Amino acid sequence: MSPPDMTEAPQSTATPLPSDAMIVVPVRNMVLFPEIVLPLTVGRPLSVAAIQQAVREQRQVALVLQKDPENGQPGPDDLHRTGTVANILRYVTTPEGGHHLVCQGVQRFRITEFVEGHPFLMAKGLHIAEPTVSGSEVEARFLVLKGQVREVFELLPQVPAEFRQTIEATTSPGLLADLAATYLDISPAEKQELLETTDILARLDKVSKLLAHRLEVLRLSAEIGSKTKASLDTRQREMLLREQMASIQRELGEGEGSNKQELANLEKAISEARMPPEVEQVARKELKRLQRTPEAAGEYSMIRTYLDILIELPWAPPEPKDLDIAEARKVLDADHFGLDKIKRRIIEFLAVRKLAPEGKAPILCFVGPPGVGKTSLGQSIAKAMGRKFARVSLGGVHDEAEIRGHRRTYIGALPGNIIQAIRKAGARDCVMMLDEIDKMGRGVHGDPSAAMLEVLDPEQNGTFRDNYLDVPFDLSRVVFITTANMLETIPGPLRDRMEIIALSSYTAGEKMEIAKRYLVRRQLEANGLKAEQVEIEDAALRRIIDGYTREAGVRNLEREVGRVLRHVAVGFAEGATGKKMIGVDQIEEILGPVRFENEVAMRSGLPGVATGLAYTPVGGDILFIEATKTPGTGRLQLTGQLGDVMKESAQAAFTLVKSMATSLEIDPTVLEKSDIHVHVPAGATPKDGPSAGVAMFMALSSLLTGRVIRGDTAMTGEISLRGLVLPVGGIKEKVVAAAAAGITRVMLPARNRRDYDDIPEEVRKTLEFVWLERVEDAASAGLVPETS
Repeated sequence: MSPPDMTEAPQSTATPLPSDAMIVVPVRNMVLFPEIVLPLTVGRPLSVAAIQQAVREQRQVALVLQKDPENGQPGPDDLHRTGTVANILRYVTTPEGGHHLVCQGVQRFRITEFVEGHPFLMAKGLHIAEPTVSGSEVEARFLVLKGQVREVFELLPQVPAEFRQTIEATTSPGLLADLAATYLDISPAEKQELLETTDILARLDKVSKLLAHRLEVLRLSAEIGSKTKASLDTRQREMLLREQMASIQRELGEGEGSNKQELANLEKAISEARMPPEVEQVARKELKRLQRTPEAAGEYSMIRTYLDILIELPWAPPEPKDLDIAEARKVLDADHFGLDKIKRRIIEFLAVRKLAPEGKAPILCFVGPPGVGKTSLGQSIAKAMGRKFARVSLGGVHDEAEIRGHRRTYIGALPGNIIQAIRKAGARDCVMMLDEIDKMGRGVHGDPSAAMLEVLDPEQNGTFRDNYLDVPFDLSRVVFITTANMLETIPGPLRDRMEIIALSSYTAGEKMEIAKRYLVRRQLEANGLKAEQVEIEDAALRRIIDGYTREAGVRNLEREVGRVLRHVAVGFAEGATGKKMIGVDQIEEILGPVRFENEVAMRSGLPGVATGLAYTPVGGDILFIEATKTPGTGRLQLTGQLGDVMKESAQAAFTLVKSMATSLEIDPTVLEKSDIHVHVPAGATPKDGPSAGVAMFMALSSLLTGRVIRGDTAMTGEISLRGLVLPVGGIKEKVVAAAAAGITRVMLPARNRRDYDDIPEEVRKTLEFVWLERVEDAASAGLVPETS
């Protein structure tokens, strides 16, 4: 569309226009006040001719309101008698035939008579000038009206800044009244009445009255709007936003159709989940809540997650399975070497399950040092039973909610580890390994070991209630197996619910077989090698076991085997060919100098040195007791970071030696004039327990008699002040550690003979056992006789 152009004035009319007459332009639904600038559109032929004539002659026009806006051809009788003289500031036409002009009012004009004989209306009349008035009444009304206009500005939105500035700059009362009347939302008839009011006071009063009424309406509207906004609370705003979200989703094809399908799928899944009646009732109740909840609501996802978890849990009773005891024994033998006592107990457990499938399963607890195969035993049990395996790590758990779950009122709540493990396994009769049960803690959020009491009680776990589910779940068909390194940290009531099965340290022979059968093969696969490419000789494996590892299990042994094979893998990666044989000579070249040597030879041979046996959480170990004397007053000094119980054992041994000084042929003056210092090396390691009593007694006896303790002998046992040797624990681990350290003779409490059968046969063949009833037996068997 081309821009409008100024239109040329038309040809002059046949009859000249009188100079004392005004061209009259009838207007509809608008009143122009003096000094006001307004746009105007004309379309009637008479009005167009009048405007064009005025533009051509640069004459003013009189804009007069017609009485009936529907009248298309108004005559003199159809017009009001008062109008406004206006200047035409701009006149433009458009290509579409439109005629637009901008007029500015000059002053009021009252028609006295119309002039005939012209193609448009013309009239003579009086030009009414704005009177100049002053006085307090006018000023008061002027200030009131200006205040009302300001208040209107505050209540009306988007008032132009220029209009505000014009009002503030106006000093004429008449102009202020005309300005207010122009922009006041009143009828054209009311504006015409104000135009006809020439008296300033009367006009100010009328405009002020109209503004007061308008202000009252605006105030009420604002009050109603504020109340309505206040009543539109957060929930209502959310509903509005949800409706908008629903509209968007419908536009994206994600609306009600897909939601209905999801709900239908949920209802079908609930029907097929085979839930108990009370659980299904809860699920359907939550489904109804979900149907009433908008998808965009935060509660929607919480309910949906809850229903998904309920549906995914294995509620249906497990189908009975036929246990093949022979096959189970074969699986255990294939997966684990040795552990005959453990395997026998597992086979007994499986046999009972086969004969009484509905019976309550015992809770087995495998206790032993790290790396002896506790966790892998659980996997083998699941494999032998043909069941799913689930593992839950309890190490470091200190929140009861980790076991029982969080209540659904919390954001991000989830079921406890027990229910989550069953959900992941997808079977209600899975084998669940509760690993490191001895390492649970207690914090401000409760005691998880107390929550485990219900889980591990066959009389209670049939109706286990997780806080998140808030419905009972049957755990009675789950085979629970727990593992621990130490029993001392497991609370008594929890320990009472479990059948303890101890896994002791492996002997060197057992480690050798495990390495040959499992570790080497596993590390070959891990390092990308084949059995045809490399072979580790038995002597090399024995060297790794004896010289580079000192542990109860086989984890470090597997790491060292892996180091050897990685060294070989580098050669093959660089292009080496042929089969690589690893012998004893290559071991030190690959792994470095031997880390563990026979310390017995270095520490024996002197009076006051005894070799004890200790039990630690990682297996058995040898313990050296060293005693020496210095001139003094008979004081006893103990060093080596000893615990209270071990210090008391040393004091008891010292008292016992002094009480037996005559029978041991000790000079009493030596005791009175010497200070005794007992030290247990490896001072950075805390040590405690009563089982070093015999070793303390022997070290002191050797020191004070000057007789050396046999270097091939190690000992353990608690002593009393009466000279009795009392039984201690961990005999198997201690004896195995003694054999591994090169000891050939051990002295044990006679009341520990019951533990003899637990000692591996290969270890029994390499050791001589001396059974002690009293400390005199230890002295006669352990001290080397004096040579004459």
